[in-house]
Amino acid sequence: MSQDIGVDGRDVEASRRLAGAFDSSVIDALLANAQASGTPIDGVDGLLNRMTKAVIERALQVEMTHELGYERGDPAGAGSGNSRNGYSAKTVATPNGPVTINVPRDRNGSFEPKIVPKHARRLGQIDEMVLSLYSRGMTTRDIEAHLREVYGVNASRELISNVTDVVVDEVELWRNRPVDEVYPIVYVDGIRIKVRDQGVVTVKVAHLVIGIDVEGRKHALGIWIAEAEGAKFWLSVLTELRNRGLRDILICCCDGLTGLPEAITTVFPNTVVQTCVVHLIRAAMRFVSYKDRRKVAAALKPIYTAATVEAAEMALLGFAESDLGTKYPAAVATWENTWERFIPFLAFPETVRKIIYTTSRASPHVRRHVPGWLRWGAPVGGV
Repeated sequence: MSQDIGVDGRDVEASRRLAGAFDSSVIDALLANAQASGTPIDGVDGLLNRMTKAVIERALQVEMTHELGYERGDPAGAGSGNSRNGYSAKTVATPNGPVTINVPRDRNGSFEPKIVPKHARRLGQIDEMVLSLYSRGMTTRDIEAHLREVYGVNASRELISNVTDVVVDEVELWRNRPVDEVYPIVYVDGIRIKVRDQGVVTVKVAHLVIGIDVEGRKHALGIWIAEAEGAKFWLSVLTELRNRGLRDILICCCDGLTGLPEAITTVFPNTVVQTCVVHLIRAAMRFVSYKDRRKVAAALKPIYTAATVEAAEMALLGFAESDLGTKYPAAVATWENTWERFIPFLAFPETVRKIIYTTSRASPHVRRHVPGWLRWGAPVGGV
């Protein structure tokens, strides 16, 4: 049977199978979260390096168990002639920077790791291995081909299955990890992404929750995939965060989804809910013809840049009575219907307004905009 070989000597069909293995909702969700929050995927301080260390060390433990034939602490290992003998530290170079790992040892010195071979100081595309295992869309045969492609080693099907189970455990640990009791600022937003589900590309919604802690640091509190965005699903997300330890949110910035503010205050009744101004402007623009959008955008600016609530009300009244407001009454109604959820951020100084007026402000540089009084904490239950 003929076999297609690429220019670099690799099996083309195997490469195609590997490429298709990354189209799972988990991978798309992770990438969407990184893009939305500004979190680096690679680099020394990136997410992949932390994932790499945790997954490699657990995978090495699985290899050691496979080598010895019994789990740690299993009485079946008594008298087997070999046993575990601590760890040795080893720094390996990866495409994302150096990673220091603890390699398990056995008393007989016969353990030969396959994931990180002895004397090897550089790993292959370890990030591809981590992402492909996290995708959970690969069969045992595909993972076997992938490890051979990336590392040039032959791993048993049993070992691959065990490693995959370990990675699934890591995913669950991350998804259910405890969170802080209080976050001064939290952004909630849904991002539509294309994912491959059972061989069919479909659009789903990644529900993102990003929190700013009392020291001004950004945290991805979680990401949830659903068929569509709805207040009922958000209620379950917020309830899950409460069960993971979150007790209060001072300011929550969200889009204009119907029922979402009520879902937030149901779980966190003392939270100040701020509607995203950018989403509000976009919602009003749906009723405006393309040729008038620049004019309407300029007319709306005095509303959300007003110094006080009273000044914002006067600006909205002025827009409603103008020629543009008379021409587009639905745009005026959009602001009027959302007014109570729009005005909270007007009570804050300019430095805070820049952070909470839109969900797109969940950036890696948000800490420098947070004033000292907010970084060090405000009274629980509101500002």
